[in-house]
Amino acid sequence: MTSTIDPVIVARDLRKTYGDIKAVDGISFEVKRGEVFGMLGPNGAGKTTTVEILEGMRDADSGDAIINGINVKDDPRGVKSIIGVQLQQNAFFDNLRLAEIIDLYAKLYEAKVDPIELLSRVGLEARKNGKYAQLSGGQKQRLSIAVALVNDPVILFLDEPTTGLDPQARRQLWALVRDIRSNGSTIMLTTHYMEEAEELCDRIAVVEDGKIIALDTPGNLIDQLLATGFRPEKRIREATLDDVFLNLTGRDLRD
Repeated sequence: MTSTIDPVIVARDLRKTYGDIKAVDGISFEVKRGEVFGMLGPNGAGKTTTVEILEGMRDADSGDAIINGINVKDDPRGVKSIIGVQLQQNAFFDNLRLAEIIDLYAKLYEAKVDPIELLSRVGLEARKNGKYAQLSGGQKQRLSIAVALVNDPVILFLDEPTTGLDPQARRQLWALVRDIRSNGSTIMLTTHYMEEAEELCDRIAVVEDGKIIALDTPGNLIDQLLATGFRPEKRIREATLDDVFLNLTGRDLRD
């Protein structure tokens, strides 16, 4: 393995079927080192299966998934040691303190981590002695990202990280993603929020029926649509209702 390999993710003609259903039907793409790459699509489109193949959590029927030069099929354990995975649903022990949770996962990865420093990075230092059961939804999401960072991953996989969060928590998590990216990590993100993808992603792959039907920068995808003569039914305004809410209630995160 070498740290100079580029691209850092290669998916080559990935295929996965379940009976008559082609969940992943010949998906190919590459992700550059240091990029935030988004994968969008309706439920059942195949994006989750594709990501799970890349993470080594699910076997492809055929094709190649290569992470930082490692073929996932040949060395899934090696891949798991260099990636971080934040899941939409997490099941941490309710009565463990946050610092204890970080310490537990660090031991599993045999990683040397300062739990307080890592909690500080995701804005949870003040909660270090609090129990998981006492956290809000936004705090739980930030803790799950902290856990995903314990092994200083080359690639961080985020699965719909802001689902169910209020506008303050969502914007704060966007800032956290940008901070992680600025420290050199590559991020692969799945989301149902188009504004989130436009704000965070360098490039986006749109998946439908197990295939990538579009792949480009958010700006180019919008320009391509406008070039067809498309005009929105509703006039785009300079502010959103999110902006109104944040202006009225304050942008600071409320823990």
